[in-house]
Amino acid sequence: MDYKKTTAPRTTVTRDMNKLCQEVGNVYETVAILSKRANQISMELKKELDTKLQEFSNPNDGIEELAENKEQIDISRRYEIIPKPTLIAIQEFEDHQLIYRNPIKEKQNKQ
Repeated sequence: MDYKKTTAPRTTVTRDMNKLCQEVGNVYETVAILSKRANQISMELKKELDTKLQEFSNPNDGIEELAENKEQIDISRRYEIIPKPTLIAIQEFEDHQLIYRNPIKEKQNKQ
């Protein structure tokens, strides 16, 4: 997913927890869903950033050369302006873009 084009806010927004957890019915389950998705997003962004920065790494570079590489600085700045993974996860949840399930509830419904 292209997180650079997300509509999530870049700053913290106060949300009504009753409204946010209304679909799931449980605050703790909602938080668990959001935290798992935020971890997934965080790992994807980290992997993507690492691969882009690996293009510029050279084992023979000294400390001074690493600090002055302007391309690395530009890439890092672009990733700094992306909203935090938790904000992206909440936005996806509010837009009904997340698919989640609870195996315990599914098992209880079958019985």
